[in-house]
Amino acid sequence: MLKKTEGIVVNSIRYKESSVIVKIFTREIGLKSYVVNGIRTQGSKSKTALFQPMTVLDLVVYDRENQGLHRLSEFKLSRPFQHIPFDFERTGLALFMSEVINRSIYENYQNEELFDFLKRSLFHLDQKEKNIRHFPHVFLIEQAKYLGFGADDPQEYIDESKRLAFTKDEYSKAFEYLRQLMSDSFDCQYKPGLQIRRKLLDYLLEFYNEQLGSNQVWKSMTILRQLMI
Repeated sequence: MLKKTEGIVVNSIRYKESSVIVKIFTREIGLKSYVVNGIRTQGSKSKTALFQPMTVLDLVVYDRENQGLHRLSEFKLSRPFQHIPFDFERTGLALFMSEVINRSIYENYQNEELFDFLKRSLFHLDQKEKNIRHFPHVFLIEQAKYLGFGADDPQEYIDESKRLAFTKDEYSKAFEYLRQLMSDSFDCQYKPGLQIRRKLLDYLLEFYNEQLGSNQVWKSMTILRQLMI
């Protein structure tokens, strides 16, 4: 059955000589894997850019139950990004989002509210005038709500984690930073200092690992730590 939907590319891998398998989180039918044939041929190379992580696409897809790999009938950019592909910091944050999403949801998982949040977050990230210093922290805090394990207040985050990452001197500042992130979201203006920002991000990622039952290393953090200034 053909269905129209909007989708966000999570990642893609090479498949055979000229094809790719693309994991796409669609709004209406959830996370699916699609095989796209002939996309890596000489005449189609420009189309591979459409399957970079976190690209938002308008899709017409073949949707069949009990099928592992699906196929795309049509695909095009929903709205081209103006800054994410050309700004190293924003590109790194998009890759971070991709890794978090890939670890947080499973094949066929469907959540329209989560999709809408991801789309809003991407369009915020793509605005050059926006402050993105707190972006990864807010993204983790906000997405956790849609995944069902977000805390309602800063103390819950502290209480639910198995490991307290802050010294006594750092605790009050980290708590206030977390409170303002939860209150002001992407508009947070608080300046806790680089050390607290880094430790709180590590703390939130550890919180995710605990909730998801994972102990994997977050690969995108190597790049993200270099971007945190």
